[in-house]
Amino acid sequence: MRESPRRRHIHIRERAERERYQPHPQAIEPPLPPPRPANPKAHASRLIRALNAAVEEARRSALPIAEPIPGTKPGVRILFESPPGVELNLGSLENQRSGIELLAVTESERDGRKVQMAAVFVPYGAVKTFLSRLDKYMSEKSRSGEARHRDMVDRIAAIRRATIRALWTDDPEDFPEPGRGTWWEVWLRRHLGGEAERLVAFAASQPGMLVASRRLVFDDRTVTLIFATPEQLTSSLDVLDSIAELRRPNASLGAFADLDPHEQAVAAKELVDRTSGPPDEPDGPAVCVLDTGINRLHPLLDRALAEDDTHACDSSWGKADHDGHGTEMGGLALYGDLGPVLASAAPVTLRHRLESVKILPPPGKPENRPELYGAITAEASSLVEIQAPDRRRCFSSAVTDGTCRHRGRPTSWSAAIDSLAAGRSFDADTRGLVYLNDAEQTAHRLFLLSAGDLQVKESSRDHLADSDTTAVHDPAQAWNALTVGACTELIGVADPGGLGDGWHGLAPGGELSPYSTTSLTFQDAWPLKPDVVFEGGNLACSPSGKQVAPGVPSLSVLTTNWQPAKRLFVESWATSAAVAQVARIGGLILADYPDFWPETIRALIVHSARWTPAMRAQFDPASKTDRRRLLRRYGYGVPDATRALWSASNTATLVVQDTIRPFAEGKMGEMTLHRLPWPTDVLRSLGELPVTLRVTLSYFVEPNPARCGWKKRHDYASHGLRFAVIRPTEKEDTFRKRVNRVALDDDEKKPKGGTASDVWFLGSRTREKGSLHSDTWSGTAAELAARNAIAVFPVSGWWKEQPKRDRSKFGARYALVVSIETDKVDVDVWTPIANLVGIPVNEVEVG
Repeated sequence: MRESPRRRHIHIRERAERERYQPHPQAIEPPLPPPRPANPKAHASRLIRALNAAVEEARRSALPIAEPIPGTKPGVRILFESPPGVELNLGSLENQRSGIELLAVTESERDGRKVQMAAVFVPYGAVKTFLSRLDKYMSEKSRSGEARHRDMVDRIAAIRRATIRALWTDDPEDFPEPGRGTWWEVWLRRHLGGEAERLVAFAASQPGMLVASRRLVFDDRTVTLIFATPEQLTSSLDVLDSIAELRRPNASLGAFADLDPHEQAVAAKELVDRTSGPPDEPDGPAVCVLDTGINRLHPLLDRALAEDDTHACDSSWGKADHDGHGTEMGGLALYGDLGPVLASAAPVTLRHRLESVKILPPPGKPENRPELYGAITAEASSLVEIQAPDRRRCFSSAVTDGTCRHRGRPTSWSAAIDSLAAGRSFDADTRGLVYLNDAEQTAHRLFLLSAGDLQVKESSRDHLADSDTTAVHDPAQAWNALTVGACTELIGVADPGGLGDGWHGLAPGGELSPYSTTSLTFQDAWPLKPDVVFEGGNLACSPSGKQVAPGVPSLSVLTTNWQPAKRLFVESWATSAAVAQVARIGGLILADYPDFWPETIRALIVHSARWTPAMRAQFDPASKTDRRRLLRRYGYGVPDATRALWSASNTATLVVQDTIRPFAEGKMGEMTLHRLPWPTDVLRSLGELPVTLRVTLSYFVEPNPARCGWKKRHDYASHGLRFAVIRPTEKEDTFRKRVNRVALDDDEKKPKGGTASDVWFLGSRTREKGSLHSDTWSGTAAELAARNAIAVFPVSGWWKEQPKRDRSKFGARYALVVSIETDKVDVDVWTPIANLVGIPVNEVEVG
């Protein structure tokens, strides 16, 4: 079958038109008021007594201190509890001017309904704030005739002194045992500075209490690790005012394959002889592998990995691979699956280099304290950026904590990755502290993360159900990362391992790999993960269906072995193999399009992805629920390197890189309008020919990781962006009025909604999670002829709610990728666009 010639993507450099933006009011029913207590005055009196008792208990139980720790502010942590099925008014529980600060929000279940609990730090001198509100609730009325502060007081069922359990925001079942020393992840609120030093000073007075050297500092929180018993931490609450939240620390995971060593050496030499590159450029593009180190002396790797580009987060670990996993990842990030490469006789040109940072300690060392892996990831990025500050790179990591306790909620690790991606930099001072500095637009980073593996020990009748109930592992829930799950086309079992007859691949071809995890157990607010899936191999299943075997050569991908003197090639599988191969696609895009941002590379990889027929067959395309499940299991599908790198005559991909100011002084800021160069005449001439419009919007948010409910001013994301496309029969002025309230004239109403010809496959509600949104519209070429305008507009985030921390004035970057696609090979939609942009056609055709 004849293929359309390959063409470079079209980079639209003209900036969008900007206009002030306000969203249209949405028809949202106001929340029902909380149930009125049977006796409001008695209810308020009971809360006053409870508050006074909590304060008195705190004063009475405070440890006598010979010498107060400088910088601490005397106060009490109060726990506010809601009635079942009612949410607290979190905004009313905080008053930063008085020093009252919301620390942590947790939920439990009672009689099948949720109970919300908020831990709040209240300086002793500010307790009167709540007592005054409770008194006014009993004695004063508002203009509407309601009791003053009713929306706060009626939502409170109980008040008591907060214990350390109230500050524990992980699964309650994981709370450490009494009397037993263990590591805790401690979140300290930042207000006067020196919070960590005060914690160290207190720990020095407690036998066996230790504070880790690595710390991670966000705008309003310092995160560190401490070894202590629950009782010791309880006593620290009486002395230190800064402890805001406690969590459990992250823990990390600590055909040619069957040739004998001589035969493998022959095959490797043959590949080396027909391989060229990568270019000898000190700042050339690279994939940085964060793992166990890479053995750079492997003959297939030495040309792409310089000694100066190998690092370790701890110099005592050494930089060489101690386990083999890192070298496996390096081979896949450079070549992809080596099986097809070795089987081919075609020349191989390496376009990007490798970098290696060892982030896991080798065996034989004294057991390390658990570390903040967010800080370790930051150190890793700093090492390579100091060595090669101008190099363009993407980071690839298959290291996860092996658990899914977060259920989509951010952790210190995932938040650190989001911060690094958004351009925040980390500087270590002489005490080993790690700080997040202001964002720099040029410092944005792309992290590709494995989704984490499902540990399958026996065969399951429904491996998809197992994957659907196992969430991606920390930090794969990071908003700004490209998270990669595993799928498989490998189903045939050869028998070199002596499995016997009748063994077969557990998953059918084109399906999710049995190793892969998903985000179907996430709460609806959290991002869709994985973002894409890639070949990660299959499990072998016995004829009886009762046994499974991992790592079977014919059901795995092939890569480089860390001990080449013994064997040059080795099998690799699961989501770690998948992420390294997708990182290779990122490296290729970096090489071919040096001006593209990390946000753009992420967008192009997702834009190139497609669901296999097997994936689509699992769901009813007419069901919105099924489409959401499709995304949370497979992401946007399987990326394709050719589509990510190239347009074609019949598939034109336009790339826009721009900025937007989402907010201004606590209000919505601006909307951008892109008028794209459009092959209008060609599309009209094609009439009823079926075409597809594909749009992908990618941007990085700045995180607000403190677990304070993530509602209203406590949202996790700094901002959100959305896109809207002009409809086939819509004039631009009507389009602007439909999207932007500011465009309406006085007393003018918003234009009516969409029509049957404006149906997107996913729709805005399904695609709007996270910071990566992609969708397709299918129709006729004649309808598409008029769809040349796209608006990008903001939705709320904590930048808007906290104007003093708002960075909108610097501009928030985004990448917008738009494709016109048709299956008809002899149709040329690319050339008319290139002519409009001024790209010489003879310079871009590849054939």
